[in-house]
Amino acid sequence: MECPVCNKKTHSFEEKKQAILYHRCGHCEVVFKDPVCYQSLDEQKKRYDLHTNDPADAGYRAYFQRFLDFVLPKTEGVRSALDFGCGRSTLLADMLKEKGIETDAYDPIYHPDRSYLTRRYDLVVSTEVFEHLKHPKEHFMEMLKVLDPNGYIAIQTQFLPKNPDDFSAWYYHKDPTHIIFFSPKTFRVLAEICGCEYLGDNGKHMVIFRK
Repeated sequence: MECPVCNKKTHSFEEKKQAILYHRCGHCEVVFKDPVCYQSLDEQKKRYDLHTNDPADAGYRAYFQRFLDFVLPKTEGVRSALDFGCGRSTLLADMLKEKGIETDAYDPIYHPDRSYLTRRYDLVVSTEVFEHLKHPKEHFMEMLKVLDPNGYIAIQTQFLPKNPDDFSAWYYHKDPTHIIFFSPKTFRVLAEICGCEYLGDNGKHMVIFRK
């Protein structure tokens, strides 16, 4: 099967505990579930509706603050932003607004207004989204298109275990809505393909790029 990031040929393996077929790319290191596992937006929404992400919850706010603590010191001149795939809550967008950054929020299920495509931003953020995407390269390129020159993209998604033997025990792939998994190398290859600069990652689950 063809890799959805770099279009190279992948090899397949079965995760026996869940009896799910996965595909791994030897070039960019991405791992993804077989398409038979992919869910419709309606199926995904049923699971997302169970999430209790309360904007008033201090722990939920601290979760996004850790992301901003990584991203904002590495960016310059950010006056506008887009939260791509924000989910039901717009807390991250609201926190950016509190810092004087005008921010729009988009989500295909809860905030489906795609007028952001007609605008340009200094920063696009996307937290816990890319693991749900069937076509991550296409979405990444769409994010680049709405960036001003020298704008930034910041993504949060759990990186694959460094040892492939640890994959089976890894919790992150067990969520049925999580279908694709990345390593830092995956994102470096994606940056090269899309013609942007890979600025760095935190070694765990956050990565930042510059147009």
